[in-house]
Amino acid sequence: MGDTAPDEFRFLTDEASEFQISGPLPEARRDRVPDRSGRTVSFIEWGHGGPVATFLHGAGLNAHTWDATIMALGLPAIAVDLPGHGQSSWRDDADYRAVTNADAVGSVLERLGADCQVLVGQSLGGLSAGVVAATNPGAVCGLVVVDVTPGLDPEIGAEQVRSFLAGPRDFASRDEIVDRARAFGIGVSRQAVARGVALNTRVRDDGRVVFSHHLANLDGLAAVSDDPGSLWPSFERLTIPVLLIRASRGILDDRLVAEFLERVPGSESVTIDAGHNVQEDAPVALAATISSFVSRTAGEPDAWASSSKGTHEHA
Repeated sequence: MGDTAPDEFRFLTDEASEFQISGPLPEARRDRVPDRSGRTVSFIEWGHGGPVATFLHGAGLNAHTWDATIMALGLPAIAVDLPGHGQSSWRDDADYRAVTNADAVGSVLERLGADCQVLVGQSLGGLSAGVVAATNPGAVCGLVVVDVTPGLDPEIGAEQVRSFLAGPRDFASRDEIVDRARAFGIGVSRQAVARGVALNTRVRDDGRVVFSHHLANLDGLAAVSDDPGSLWPSFERLTIPVLLIRASRGILDDRLVAEFLERVPGSESVTIDAGHNVQEDAPVALAATISSFVSRTAGEPDAWASSSKGTHEHA
């Protein structure tokens, strides 16, 4: 099933080398399914067999943001292009809220017959993942939420993304975009940002470079913002293990983490030394944290259930 686009995966060897990820690289291939409205939802399959984990990216990113994390994790996985991003269809109504994304992701899990996997989501993907977990209880047996909570003020939390997207809509070259991203403090290296830009842009017929996602063609991020607090009920009714990952240089503060741990049953938190895009800044540390969570969730559910809420740091 699916098709392979070698050019799409041309950076994997370099990325593995940069983050010192050893061993043979897993096979990666592109596939797609229609959502319940007939729109295309595209995703990358890693490895063979049913996915152990499904990954959802943040606003303005795409499935490739997880490449290094999934390579380091070394488990069968899928990484979804959320609606309006990557190779997934744009919506005519420009509705990219978490609840809307969750419906599209649910259709992917349904089509693949996914059963008892860990759902990992960062930023907008983390909020979307919470709704997916609440509405697809048979398919999800653990949830990892990366540097976001339903209590985050979207006006504050999305400031960096909002400011970055508020710039020009087209550019003379990809290098110009890389320069702009680095000026905003995005990425751990110029090389890493250049890879991301190459996989998140296209060249128009007139030679100008534009982002591939729909958000770059919209005014502001209203299309990704749910009403404040509207997602809490989805998180509060979860009965599966939940791990909140806080980026040390991210957008969560102590109050937001404490609120999450108080309101989400059975939740724990861990801090990783990284910026908001943890999967790009510290993919190996993130993969190790997810691996531990997967082992505990799938292999030792009783141990998780008996543990108390808490927080710890991870360098």
